[in-house]
Amino acid sequence: MATKTLTRVQKQKATFEALKGDFGWTNPMQAPKVTKIIVATGVGSKSDKKKKEFIGERLTTLAGQKAVATLAKKSIATFKVREGDVVGHRVTLRGARMEAFLDKLVHIVLPRTRDFRGITPNAIDEIGNITVGIKEHTVFPEAAEEDIKDVFGLAVTIVTTAKNKAEAEAFLRSIGLPLQKEEAKK
Repeated sequence: MATKTLTRVQKQKATFEALKGDFGWTNPMQAPKVTKIIVATGVGSKSDKKKKEFIGERLTTLAGQKAVATLAKKSIATFKVREGDVVGHRVTLRGARMEAFLDKLVHIVLPRTRDFRGITPNAIDEIGNITVGIKEHTVFPEAAEEDIKDVFGLAVTIVTTAKNKAEAEAFLRSIGLPLQKEEAKK
């Protein structure tokens, strides 16, 4: 039995139908959308050039798109960092790659995370975006074959067009992001 995949327009209409009563929307274009996903990581030790290259290559593999090196904006003597040094890597995903990554994140990566009990709704900021930290990149299926000596964490930011925190939370729940249930206030 083949599974039916929804187009972007069908997903938009489904979100609109599910949430229109809660927010008083009259047009499907008022429903929030995911505009981009940003996956970022730091390199840790700046002196180990092989580790920097490994993290950049591995992030490229995990995201399915070339990672861009993040450079230090100014020199900080305490951390022995000079302006222009590589301090991390990031990937910005849009379109089909974004949707594929979001699907993989929700259905494969987060359930494989150790002691995962859902994402706290407090991770949603006031303008409707959410950032999720993943402690070990080894939860991604592409990283399963590697040796465990160079494990790094990464941050996944999901940018939406939601206008506020309540709208973003309802939207993220409707697309299947595993948010924790709110506890009764005492």
